[in-house]
Amino acid sequence: MIMYGKDVAAAIKLELAARIQKYRGVEPSPHLAIVRMGQRSDDISYEAALLRNCREIGMKASVIELPVEADTGEVLSIVGRLNADRSVHGILVFQPLPPHIDAAAVSKALLKEKDADSMNPYNLRRLMVNDPRGIPPCTPEAVIRILKHYGCALAGKHVVIVNRSTVLGKPLSMMLLAEDATVTLCHSKTQRLAELTAQADIVVTGAGKPRMFGPDYFSRHSIVVDVGINFDGQGMCGDVDFAVVSPQVQAITPVPGGVGAVTSAVLLSHVLPYALRQQKRI
Repeated sequence: MIMYGKDVAAAIKLELAARIQKYRGVEPSPHLAIVRMGQRSDDISYEAALLRNCREIGMKASVIELPVEADTGEVLSIVGRLNADRSVHGILVFQPLPPHIDAAAVSKALLKEKDADSMNPYNLRRLMVNDPRGIPPCTPEAVIRILKHYGCALAGKHVVIVNRSTVLGKPLSMMLLAEDATVTLCHSKTQRLAELTAQADIVVTGAGKPRMFGPDYFSRHSIVVDVGINFDGQGMCGDVDFAVVSPQVQAITPVPGGVGAVTSAVLLSHVLPYALRQQKRI
C-alpha cells in the first residue's frame, strides 16, 4: 500500500474549510503570518504551498520577508509585533535561521499560543508530559495523522525512529508513547541499525541521506514512513530507496507526495483554535 499524503491533507483541509466557513464574517478571521529570511529555494517552495492551502480553505496569510543579513534584534522586533497583533493567530518563522541569528531567543520570543510549528520550548515541554495545551511540531503530527488515516494500529506496536532531533525524533517518540506504542529512538551512531528496523512494525526515517534505506532494513510486514527530503542526480527523493523497497513492504509513504503534503495542512490546523478563541467561539 502506498500511503499518499494528498489524501490525508485533503481530509484535514476539508475539515478546516468547513469550520472557517461556519464562522465566516466574524472578526478577526483566521490569519497565518510567515516570517522568512532570505530566499532559500526550499523556503520559497514551502511558502508557496502554505499560501495555496490558505487560499483553498479561506484562511488569510501574510509574508514578512527579511534580508538574510538582518540581525537578531530585527527578527525579534518582527516577532514582537506579530505577537501583539490581535489579527494574527499563528506565526511561522522559517528554520533553519542563518547562523548569526540567536535561534533560541527567537523561539522563546514566540507567543506560545501563536507558535504554529512548536518552536517555543513551552510547547515542547507540554508535549513531554502529554499536556494537550501544547502545540506539537507539524512533521511529527503529520506522521501520526498519516498512520491513523490509513488504519495503521499504534497501540502495542514497536516503532523505530531514525532521528533524534527536537523537531522530529524526540517529539514523535512522546506522541507515539501517548498512543501506547513501544518506541526505539535511533540515530547516525546506532549500531546494527538494519537489525533494529527490520524487527520493527513501523519505521520512521529522518536520517537526511538519499536512498540510504534499502530492502535489508525492512521486512515484508514493515510499515514505512519516510520523512527525508533529499536531492540527488534523479531529483527529490526520500531516505528510503522507494522503487526497490515499496514492492517488498506492507505500506510506505512516497517522497515527494507523502509526509510533506500533510505537514503544511497540519500547520494550518494549529492556527484555527487561537482564532476561534479570539472570536470566543471555543
